[in-house]
Amino acid sequence: MGTILVIDDDHQVRAVFRTILERAGHHVLEARTGTEGLRLFHQSPVNLVITDVLMPDMDGLEVTQTVHREAPGIPVIALTGGTGERDFLEVAKLLGARRLLHKPVTKAELLHAVQEALQGGAGGEKMVSGTNHP
Repeated sequence: MGTILVIDDDHQVRAVFRTILERAGHHVLEARTGTEGLRLFHQSPVNLVITDVLMPDMDGLEVTQTVHREAPGIPVIALTGGTGERDFLEVAKLLGARRLLHKPVTKAELLHAVQEALQGGAGGEKMVSGTNHP
């Protein structure tokens, strides 16, 4: 199990992810902005970063790029929720995200993506879509 940094401007998303990940045995750090997330990233050792793509202040693309540049061994999972935002996820992949998720994400999808990212699985570039988005 590892320490996971969850960066999302939606409090409910952070709370649900925290509950799921902690029940799976992970330690979770939360940030509501990209700037806050990078501050935590620099202050605390983490094994994985999960970041929303579209956020005020600093977006998840900048977070992904910074984490990949500064610590290429730390996997990043990028996620977004709106329709028409898949292009942002493809950019996140180009910037270093190992996994891509589209909200809403099921518990099983989240845990599978986290497990693969932490294990460095070959499926790291796979897009996982939430149940409401084919």
